[in-house]
Amino acid sequence: MPVSFAGKLVVAISSRALFNLSDSHRVYENEGLEAYQAYQITHEDEVLEPGDAFPLVRKLLKINERAGGEPRVEVILLSRNSSDTGLRVFNSIEYYQLPITRAAFAGGHSPHRYVSAFGAHLFLSTDQDDVREALNAGYAAATILSGGTSSRDDGQLRIAFDGDAVLFSDDSERIFQESGLEAFTENERRAAREPLSGGPFKGFLAALHKLQSEFDPDNSPIRTALVTARSAPAHERVVRTLRAWDIRIDESLFLGGLDKGAFLDAFAADVFFDDQQGHCESAARHVAAGHVPHGISNEPKVPAKR
Repeated sequence: MPVSFAGKLVVAISSRALFNLSDSHRVYENEGLEAYQAYQITHEDEVLEPGDAFPLVRKLLKINERAGGEPRVEVILLSRNSSDTGLRVFNSIEYYQLPITRAAFAGGHSPHRYVSAFGAHLFLSTDQDDVREALNAGYAAATILSGGTSSRDDGQLRIAFDGDAVLFSDDSERIFQESGLEAFTENERRAAREPLSGGPFKGFLAALHKLQSEFDPDNSPIRTALVTARSAPAHERVVRTLRAWDIRIDESLFLGGLDKGAFLDAFAADVFFDDQQGHCESAARHVAAGHVPHGISNEPKVPAKR
């Protein structure tokens, strides 16, 4: 019978998010593809330093040790390298003893099309174009920013999400940006009992919740948080939406516009996903951040007519 990922949490990651490939990437940008290929082959026995998403991946894979039996988490490598130049990446995976065995080397092309083939719930990359393509195809995806990582190393994976345009659709965010806070608040008050539509990360959160449910809640290797600029009375619709989805969020922070960085640091997030670049850059001073280029905040601005 063919191998199946059914029931697993599947995360796809690019080689530049997993490892620090800045030196070889500079060779590619300055000297071209042939020089890059020669550089990678010459240095293929040199172990790569961990990249910005490396701690997150390590914690994800550690969940399998807690679960016992069949692995419950699968990490797939998606790379623009060829298999020849990608040998250095796999040598580094072996050095760090990461149980990553499946990969797609796209030979200079975007590997995002393999997100669907592998059935990945999440795609992490440093290439925003690849991330946008995955989002447009209906998959959760984020661009990993360089910055801080959580210093907490107790074995518990902690993932934080923004709400609108990430877990939820950007319908309410559009009202806020186009008509202001008062219109947004009135809409959320009026629609408090109407569940929000799902955003690009709803499926990933659902898969994460399903995995969480296999563990004792008091001893789970996963903890989640909603960290949103919403405040009362706009909180009620969020609470009722998650209830309607039958999904548990461990912690919910309704910050009313406060900077999220200090709260993410207090939560000790291993990664935070937000649709707004500025919020991600602020968060990245404290924890790893993934920008989700989705929704009205990421649409081209139309110049005002004169």
